[in-house]
Amino acid sequence: MAGDRSTLRAVVAEDQPLLRDGIASLLELGGFEVVGRCENADDLLLKVRSYAPDVAVVDIRMPPTFSDEGLQAAAEIRSRHPGTGVLVLSQHIEPEHAARLVASDASGVGYLLKERVRDGESFIDAVERVASGGTAFDPQVVAALVAGKGHTAGERLSEREVQVLSLMAEGLSNAEISKRLFLSPRAVERDISAVFAKLELPATDAHNRRVLAVLAFLGIRRAREQA
Repeated sequence: MAGDRSTLRAVVAEDQPLLRDGIASLLELGGFEVVGRCENADDLLLKVRSYAPDVAVVDIRMPPTFSDEGLQAAAEIRSRHPGTGVLVLSQHIEPEHAARLVASDASGVGYLLKERVRDGESFIDAVERVASGGTAFDPQVVAALVAGKGHTAGERLSEREVQVLSLMAEGLSNAEISKRLFLSPRAVERDISAVFAKLELPATDAHNRRVLAVLAFLGIRRAREQA
């Protein structure tokens, strides 16, 4: 997480003017520099190309069809501009969109319900995590993914390890997970180590292992080399 938000640049894409300006103002109050405000996907992509922001906050449904233009634009940003994190906002819980968004990489990506914007400081923290290469998945989306059929992580992990992994997907730090679950820091460290071991994650740096764990949590598998 960045220590100085004033160094982080953001673009906001939302077709409703009041909400767009409200999000932009909230980000500015939180210390971000808002370098672009967009009402459609084409303008969003233009501003990302022009300003190379640290993060784009994107409404999932935008003109002209209000289906998934925002999601498609977010996917293009992640493909063509990997230095820009993407935080998608949705009116409803749609776990399949979260899975589409991460593709094979969960770094610098978030998926929140629009109602989370009301909780100003938590929303700002989520944007900052995504801008700094972390994750921020909505607790309700996480809960839906856990409850969904075919959730492979649950086959290997204990109930508490799944809880810890789901909070990692929300973007919480070890200290925050400890407080949320009323566990000691040592207990959380042991559970996270167990998650890494059971998911057979490589011994890379801690941040990358957390990202890989989130991918496993979402049920996404990287292509394996053929024997």
